[in-house]
Amino acid sequence: MIKRALISVYDKSGLEELGRGLEKLEVEIVASGGTATFLQKLGIAVTPVEDVTEVPEMLGGRVKTLHPRIHAAILARRDRPDDQASLDEHEIEPFDLVCVNLYPFQGVVSRRGVSESEAVEMIDIGGPAMLRAAAKNFAHVAPVCRPERYPEVLAELRAKGELSLDSRRRLAAEAFGVTAAYEAAISGWFTEAESFPDSVQPVFSKEIELAYGENPHQRAAYYSEIGARRHLLSRVEKLHGRDLSFNNLNDLSAARMLAREFELPACVIVKHANPCGVAVAGSIEQAYERALGADPISAYGGVVVLNRPVSEALGERLAEQFVEVLFAPGYDDSALKLLREKPATRILEDRERRLSNPGERDYRRVLGGLLVQERDWDVGDREGMEVVCGSPDEVTWGDLLFAWRVCKHVTSNAIVLAHDLRTIGIGAGQMSRVDSVRIALEKAREHGHSTAGAALASDAFFPFADGPQLALGAGATAIIQPGGSKRDDEVIEAVERAGATMVFTHRRHFRH
Repeated sequence: MIKRALISVYDKSGLEELGRGLEKLEVEIVASGGTATFLQKLGIAVTPVEDVTEVPEMLGGRVKTLHPRIHAAILARRDRPDDQASLDEHEIEPFDLVCVNLYPFQGVVSRRGVSESEAVEMIDIGGPAMLRAAAKNFAHVAPVCRPERYPEVLAELRAKGELSLDSRRRLAAEAFGVTAAYEAAISGWFTEAESFPDSVQPVFSKEIELAYGENPHQRAAYYSEIGARRHLLSRVEKLHGRDLSFNNLNDLSAARMLAREFELPACVIVKHANPCGVAVAGSIEQAYERALGADPISAYGGVVVLNRPVSEALGERLAEQFVEVLFAPGYDDSALKLLREKPATRILEDRERRLSNPGERDYRRVLGGLLVQERDWDVGDREGMEVVCGSPDEVTWGDLLFAWRVCKHVTSNAIVLAHDLRTIGIGAGQMSRVDSVRIALEKAREHGHSTAGAALASDAFFPFADGPQLALGAGATAIIQPGGSKRDDEVIEAVERAGATMVFTHRRHFRH
């Protein structure tokens, strides 16, 4: 039976309903500091913590619940006569329910301009101690750490007068998860200046469950990293369509990361985590047409990301295609009405416009471990690049930099052919770089794109001259690549012989 509850919460959401519900169930409420004041103002009977401990709050509230009369009341095992004897000896009444939520450390430190002293004051000590104690003693005590749980806790108490062992076990698991995430956030704050501290504790919170994983037999969910200022679906509203899938989100992440490279109106179409059509133009309508035309076959059933709102005219064109996910920073009402006639298309509205979180780490699971690296945020401007042959004009520079930015987001070995600020052929994920060149050229020919005057980007150096020679023979006139091969001289000579231009970036962009 739940006879006595301890409540100490920073977030007062739902507290009135909880307090009134417990009072109606004739549960004695003990509360600390601001929690007691809040409930008392509502006319709810409360015993202040200091009446239990017989010690007033100390150090400006830093010490109020760290007391044997509190923790013994939480940790006492009801099936142990010696525990009960200790309680009796010291005249301590046990707690059956412990409701605690923590200082908003992460919310405070994520704000700009927060001082170290302000951050430190948001490190909760008593709250995690009480939660862990209650969770450890879940056989007898129910720990509640989220306001979202209040209604279900009250409903079960009204129905049964107590919380089942299964319910207490679930609440304990959640409590330990919350305190673990809290400590990880604090540890991360202390070590954020270190690129690779001795230990990392990335913590993630479930946002949504997914229908299935990459394949129907795999279960899946999407989690956001606690502490990240932005994540894939933050400030994103789903306006229409089926539930998002694992592959939808994987492709959406790839497309959003590529779209952030461009300030001009841009369209990115991604299939299986690789771009199949990318273009920038004077208008978003033109950008879409050009991106779609780059590889219309691969674009079928792809993820389309736009960095400008969807007009009525663009909505009409998009409605003619099979699009799995459409992502844009707004939609004309008429466009949205048309697009909603496509039941399968997931329509997402971007309320944030940018996806950028410089400094975050990139994680990749491997067998029994984790590979950690800085995320590749490099934008690839001209600074630091070297023209090793030829003399690119501004138009050529535009295509070279465009191809280079796209290439960074293609699976290695990556080759991108571009002309007039759009992709015309992409070769991805091959074990041989020359094979990626062949695929990019074949893609261009397949869709009727002339490769004469095209720019080619390679995410890593060409180990031999064969790849560039294939592209040059097909009419490419400019190449951008990192350089650094033992045979750079041979590659430069082949490009010079063809009267073409080549730029070394001196920076590689592998993406495996």
